[in-house]
Amino acid sequence: MNDMLATDAEEAAAGRSLLETWGRNEPMRHVPSAEWMSWKVDHDLRRRIELLYGPYANLSSDDARRGPLENELRALCRAIDRLSDTARHSRNIHPPHELGDRLVWAVNQAVGSLNSLDPHLIGRRFPFQTGERSKAEPLYGALLVVIQHVGRVLTLVRAIDPGVDEHLLDGLVQLESPLRTQPIA
Repeated sequence: MNDMLATDAEEAAAGRSLLETWGRNEPMRHVPSAEWMSWKVDHDLRRRIELLYGPYANLSSDDARRGPLENELRALCRAIDRLSDTARHSRNIHPPHELGDRLVWAVNQAVGSLNSLDPHLIGRRFPFQTGERSKAEPLYGALLVVIQHVGRVLTLVRAIDPGVDEHLLDGLVQLESPLRTQPIA
């Protein structure tokens, strides 16, 4: 049945190393790709953050809702900074102080950091013999924290602008053939 002798199997196994390599480990299924995370921050979250900052910018300085919203927006900046730091350890240490510029700067830094990752290695498990954890799990966790902070800002902005959900959903569905302007009947 099997033409291979027991000694042949032992020789074939001895030719392969039992140690794992990072590049040959299969991707982790519970962590999205680096390209997807970069797209999520650059397109989806950037748009949401810009729309959520608008009502804050229009509030007067003596409005009581301004303080809690500013605190949450600054917490969002820190969460985006943590995402950027997790992706890449080098960081520009002089961000702008004004909150609107700070948000744009933080998102740009995070996108740049995510784009600098090696897409073939970031989602793979480290070899077991190194005892190290993968960099992708903390990175995805940091992205989830950013998404959670955006949700908290959205809750505060709803009290200021009740139509913010409508603005966030604009452009979600685009018809390939738009409806007629004239009534059918």
